[in-house]
Amino acid sequence: MKILNKAELQIAEGVLLKHLPKSFMVYGFIYGINRKKPSTLEVIVDTWPDFKVIICRPDPKRVLEFMKNVVYYYTLDDQMLRKMLREENSVDWSTHFVIAALDVSHANMIKEVSSDREVNNRVYSLVHLMYLPDSSHLPPPTADSELESRISPLNLSHVDLVNKTWKFGGNQQSRINIKNLISNFPSCCITDGQGQPVSWILMNDYCALGLLHTLPEYRGRGYAKALVNTIVRRLHSEGYPVYCFIEEDNAVSFELFKSLGFIEDPSYRATWLELNF
Repeated sequence: MKILNKAELQIAEGVLLKHLPKSFMVYGFIYGINRKKPSTLEVIVDTWPDFKVIICRPDPKRVLEFMKNVVYYYTLDDQMLRKMLREENSVDWSTHFVIAALDVSHANMIKEVSSDREVNNRVYSLVHLMYLPDSSHLPPPTADSELESRISPLNLSHVDLVNKTWKFGGNQQSRINIKNLISNFPSCCITDGQGQPVSWILMNDYCALGLLHTLPEYRGRGYAKALVNTIVRRLHSEGYPVYCFIEEDNAVSFELFKSLGFIEDPSYRATWLELNF
């Protein structure tokens, strides 16, 4: 097992690029690190340079202020992943943590390993991984000049509003996480006549679009579509990966992203697994 340094992270990014879309989460996270985005995670592999498993885990040498209990991974070898989780010191099983966007085909194996360690677990809802290979299929930007004039990035004065309305927000840790995302990653919102956001979208620290929300009284006006269209064009122009996770029961968001040219690998589903809670 090896912890990757800065130069090795650059190489790992190139390797993971060849394994999209299933490698998107780890690729997106390392893409951010390589562009000096703040992080409290470190990246380990089973072997180097020909790795089969890559894991992003909390770095014990850093102050863990946001997303402190998250683990991301990608594997080319399920047995090696099992070995690292079972035999290697790849994750700290004594702590509460979440494995984010794990391939559902690995869920039973990870549950088995956690049970062997007498660590409880629970699975959140399944999600689609949707991505946009290029922007050629995007519809033209909105011709509504008045709406265009109200599209801008979020700022720190908006943190509490986003935290209050986020499904997984409402607590201090989520507030710190949202503050980090607004400060360091692209975001986009539509404001009302008083300059307050009524619809918005952010980018997570693993470079996936997320936290898309429109206040109830402003829904049905095409705001979400205008925001996604706007931020996706910016991301493509700046070289970011463009992808998102959508819960299986969120048909409205799925159809929105599909209408904008996003596609998915129908054989792949992901979920979030919480352990030692």
